[in-house]
Amino acid sequence: MESRERTVPIHRIEYDVNWSPGHVASYLIECEQPVLIDAGMPDSESQTKLRETLAAHGYELGDIEHLVLTHPHIDHIGQVTEIVGAASPTVYAPARVRTRFGRDLDSLEATVRENARTAGFSGSELDVLVSKAVESLRRNRELLPRESVDVWVEGGDTVEVGETAVDVLHTPGHQADHCCYRVELNGENVLVSGDMVIDPFRPVILHAGLDRGVEQAVDGFYTALDRLAALDIDRVYPGHGPIHTDFEETLERDRNSLNRTLDKTVGTVRDGHGDGSEPPTPVTAADVATERTGSRDTTYIAVEVVAALSYLRSTGRVRATDTDGVRQYTP
Repeated sequence: MESRERTVPIHRIEYDVNWSPGHVASYLIECEQPVLIDAGMPDSESQTKLRETLAAHGYELGDIEHLVLTHPHIDHIGQVTEIVGAASPTVYAPARVRTRFGRDLDSLEATVRENARTAGFSGSELDVLVSKAVESLRRNRELLPRESVDVWVEGGDTVEVGETAVDVLHTPGHQADHCCYRVELNGENVLVSGDMVIDPFRPVILHAGLDRGVEQAVDGFYTALDRLAALDIDRVYPGHGPIHTDFEETLERDRNSLNRTLDKTVGTVRDGHGDGSEPPTPVTAADVATERTGSRDTTYIAVEVVAALSYLRSTGRVRATDTDGVRQYTP
């Protein structure tokens, strides 16, 4: 990344994950001050893969001088402490993570429990949603200690990473603090996109989970798509799926996918989750999640469903009534 007049190699490092598409990627930019973007999973296999890939290109872990992070999900920050311990790099992370990681766990638990109950979840499903939220925050702030971050970046910033100017774009929706990074590399406008603009599928909307801010998740995703669509990008280096040049097509696919999801959600509300009654039986977010997943676990999709219904309510496409603390939706 030190000169635009010569080829600067960028190497993909893949780590195994147990969800589709089966991998997550980080990127080594091979230059005078080596840069690593994202940090894989927190397991020994990922650590081995990171070290072996670096070695294949003539580097050791201690050679990394800059570590840039797109967002604080487990598969993107897993090796941060290992890298910091070996290399003491300059670490860059989205500024909003600093506040999020200061969240009080008891307050988080209470908020998620209330939001899940309002969404119609109960019993073991509710308990799983709460425990996942609390454990995720506890784990992720251990994987990415706030004191390890040297440079907190905001959307709209241009930061110097080594000797190269990097444009920061705040792209919420999949994750509330998510940032993509645009840089001129080898004569191309390159986007290192984390979990946005990925080729296999639209990323699920997780945003802030069922914590405060879930109501803004769909708006956030549309904002991210609009922000990205304003760019001229030649090549995308995503965290999942292949490196690709289908930037505009992928953004349009994601927008259409979200539009279809919202339309289907309206349809589920209109149908009264398929019981044929007139007028339709009011449905909860938990009902819609079950409609989407069938017999599979609903907790993974719960946030996207709650966010979709909140957005549809705010735009007047569905109505909502709270009954005994549970929110029910009608056309």
